[in-house]
Amino acid sequence: MSRKKMKLAYITNDSKRKTTYKKRTKGLVKKVHELTTLCGIEACAIIHSPDFDSQQEEWPSHAGVRRLLSEFKKLPQSKQNNKMVNQESFLEQSIAKATQQLRKLRKENRQKELKKVMFQSLSGKGIFQSLNAMDLNEVGLLIKQNLKDIDDGVHVLTKASYS
Repeated sequence: MSRKKMKLAYITNDSKRKTTYKKRTKGLVKKVHELTTLCGIEACAIIHSPDFDSQQEEWPSHAGVRRLLSEFKKLPQSKQNNKMVNQESFLEQSIAKATQQLRKLRKENRQKELKKVMFQSLSGKGIFQSLNAMDLNEVGLLIKQNLKDIDDGVHVLTKASYS
């Protein structure tokens, strides 16, 4: 029996919310335990909810959490902040990455458009009238590059046939 995808929203029913909280807390602690076992690292989890009567959940134990946090605080500030991001810097990194990807895709699209123009012109369609000087220059460069590639290929093939 497969599970349905659950819509992520605040659960208004108190008993369902408490049950979900307990189950998800148990699952989260299990995942942290699995992570420490599989990767051989030290980790801890502190789960606190002011809405429920239960005390905060600490894994592996209160003493273990305190020990790990004190070890972390003993590290130099540069190591503590290594790869740590806040919401603003995370969004800045995401925007920069998306912008770089957009530039790359625009460049690829431009190359495809120029190739299309080149092949249309080879088929006899008079499309050069609609292009500006910069576009014509880029198409010319593309044609020169393709001719050079063809000449290189012919040279390699003729050299190989004489050997």
